[in-house]
Amino acid sequence: MIRVEDIAAHADYRHLRTLVGVAHELRYVGTHNFAGRSLYGRLDCAWLRREAAEGLEAAARWLAAARPGWQLLVLDALRPQRVQEAIWVDVAGTPEQEYFANPERGSIHSYGMAVDVTLRSPAGTEADMGSGFDEMSRLSHPALHAELLATGQLTPAQVAERDCLATAMRAGGFAGIPNEWWHFDHGDRNRVRRELPRVL
Repeated sequence: MIRVEDIAAHADYRHLRTLVGVAHELRYVGTHNFAGRSLYGRLDCAWLRREAAEGLEAAARWLAAARPGWQLLVLDALRPQRVQEAIWVDVAGTPEQEYFANPERGSIHSYGMAVDVTLRSPAGTEADMGSGFDEMSRLSHPALHAELLATGQLTPAQVAERDCLATAMRAGGFAGIPNEWWHFDHGDRNRVRRELPRVL
């Protein structure tokens, strides 16, 4: 494992501020998250592994070409193992458990290979995705788009924004998950867990 305090010394990681065309506002630094409190404290978690960082820049290039003036806005990136363990203590055995990886298995965030992201307009506003970041409800599930459209719980415009985000991220080698429109993994999860070090 690598301590997050030591990550700047490792060439395999890049800080989010170095990524071209990508903005960041990490929600777990402040209180604008599911827990309503800072989960990172003084830890600098604005990092990704180099391959994920380069993929995110590729996604940003696709977005800039498709929708000039729009940006990717990163809401969470590296999530140290110690933070994942603390979150798990709070959510284990609750409905929120569905939205977090058991730290024994390992969150892909803890390897610096997952990112939570949304779209930001040229005016600086976040796209209307139909549910908020970390909104742990059926409204956040991409797998349910057809049903949510049919029942009017999501609008075609909201799903179009989610589809645009997903297409941009695929252009950078990322894959989404069924229950969070904002979450994307870079690379195969099993390979990541098998071959890469976790950040503590």
